Amino acid sequence: MALRCIVSVLRFGTPRVAPLSTAPVAREQSAAGEQSAAGREATPGCRAAEGARPPLPVVDFGNTQEAYRSRRSWELARSLLVLRLCASPALLAHHEQLLHLTRRLLGQRLFDKLMKMTFYGQFVAGEDQESIRPLIQHNRAFGVGSILDYGVEEDLSPQEAEHKEMESCTSAVEREGSGTSKREKQYQAHRAFGDRRDGVISARTYFYANEAKCDSHMETFLRCIEASGRASDDGFSAIKLTALGRPQFLLQFSDVLTKWRRFFHQMAAEQGKAGLAAMDMKLEVAVLQESVAKMGIASRTEIESWFTAETLGVSGTLDLLDWSSLIDSRTELSKHLVVPNMQTGQLEPLLSQFTEEEELQMTRMLQRMDILAKKATEVGVRLMVDAEQTYFQPAISRLTLEMQRKFNIEKPLIFNTYQCYLKDAYDNVTLDVELARREGWCFGAKLVRGAYMAQERARAAEIGYEDPINPTYEATHAMYHRCLNYVLEELKHNAKAKVMVASHNEDTVRFTLRRMEELGLHPADRQVYFGQLLGMCDQISFPLGQAGFPVYKYVPYGPVMEVLPYLSRRALENSGVMKGAWRERQLLWQELKRRLRTGSLFHRPA
Repeated sequence: MALRCIVSVLRFGTPRVAPLSTAPVAREQSAAGEQSAAGREATPGCRAAEGARPPLPVVDFGNTQEAYRSRRSWELARSLLVLRLCASPALLAHHEQLLHLTRRLLGQRLFDKLMKMTFYGQFVAGEDQESIRPLIQHNRAFGVGSILDYGVEEDLSPQEAEHKEMESCTSAVEREGSGTSKREKQYQAHRAFGDRRDGVISARTYFYANEAKCDSHMETFLRCIEASGRASDDGFSAIKLTALGRPQFLLQFSDVLTKWRRFFHQMAAEQGKAGLAAMDMKLEVAVLQESVAKMGIASRTEIESWFTAETLGVSGTLDLLDWSSLIDSRTELSKHLVVPNMQTGQLEPLLSQFTEEEELQMTRMLQRMDILAKKATEVGVRLMVDAEQTYFQPAISRLTLEMQRKFNIEKPLIFNTYQCYLKDAYDNVTLDVELARREGWCFGAKLVRGAYMAQERARAAEIGYEDPINPTYEATHAMYHRCLNYVLEELKHNAKAKVMVASHNEDTVRFTLRRMEELGLHPADRQVYFGQLLGMCDQISFPLGQAGFPVYKYVPYGPVMEVLPYLSRRALENSGVMKGAWRERQLLWQELKRRLRTGSLFHRPA
């Protein structure tokens, strides 16, 4: 029942998406005609045959005059100072104590002014919707858009965070001691990792308090969406699903989805298909029916009704997308959601029992998601659903996908986030691209490396499950490029698909530009976006924007004291990317010396 509730709430109607406004640099091209790709059916929204197009603009990331012409000299000096301080291990080790001491010595008013002149001014746009508008409009004048993010976090002690996490991630059945064995270790709450902020350097963290607090978070996101709509006509806004409901639901649903996928892989191994890429695993339906019947999951008549030409086509085979679609309100399968426990040999239900209150909490979470998506549609803002920890992520991705089915009818309004430090990132990307092709909605993705690596590794080692993270930085770098290349290939044949390349890595940006040129993807098509954090990598963002590429800054805002947790992690993040920060500091110093040498130290952006 719980699973059917999920889909029924998310699929209540299919409104048409309001057209999004376009940036002044280059208007979006309308999709006309179709063009078939080799070995692939023509995709709706493919490009028409085009005449000669201008070459891809040349971008010089080493031209400091162009990279920093939107910045006054004092802003360059501030960047240089802040990034240098962020690179000091001794300072970072004691930064919280130093901030506390400075606040006591100066008082709140002078402390706020100091922060606005330094760290806060570098990484945060302003305190509220009105104060951030000048910076957004200024950046936009130089070709850089905004992804608004209200950066406020609740200031909890580790003990308070741990208590809230354990309470909100455990069901009533589990608290009574009768349900703990039905969930895998990865998808159970563990006290040692109750404070999800630990080891996380760049992502906001929400802890569940009550439904009223979730409503408050939703209202904050709504204001953020409205501010983005007012500030520019091509904006994005970011949301986190852990802010919108009880995380117990995400854990349980993730457990269901993971077991269901693993069940498919078990069947694939029995048919000699183990080790293939996700999209290459095609199971013989007749053999699968026989295996399922032998397990006693359902009667042969019931099983045959699942695998019909209407639901699966007439190929006689079934892939992982077909298999996943069986968990759906359109089938009667949800009541049979059991899988064999390989340790006990017994069939176990995939879904734990929900209490009436828990069912209501789950429904409210889905309704909040729906309200946010409708508001984004109304004001013409695209919504990015942030990725989170791997024990939440299967559910987050599935719920985002359901929103995409509903709202990405004409254009990608909802963007899912793919963490390329995960071993299964490529399978996740290819499956979702293929699903969008089959069902005819518009694929929208943000590719990131990931923000939870240290925490994920420590949790997997301590609790005892396979580390989900790629073994090395080089492996993650290769995975990012592999996923990106696959999506860019899709964009070549599908003019409605879009991707955000969220990266501070200059090599990755250069790789993207090279592949765009080879595939004939032009910035005027506005299919490939670039994204960096406010206060970092201006030498990448502004040259791209001034060359006509759609590029965005991730723009946090909020009162000084309430965004200090965000600022602390921003400082820590810079210490973790010393190589990139060193390059940025070198360019900043080079531009300051150039201005001093040429008498343009009082440069005013124009």
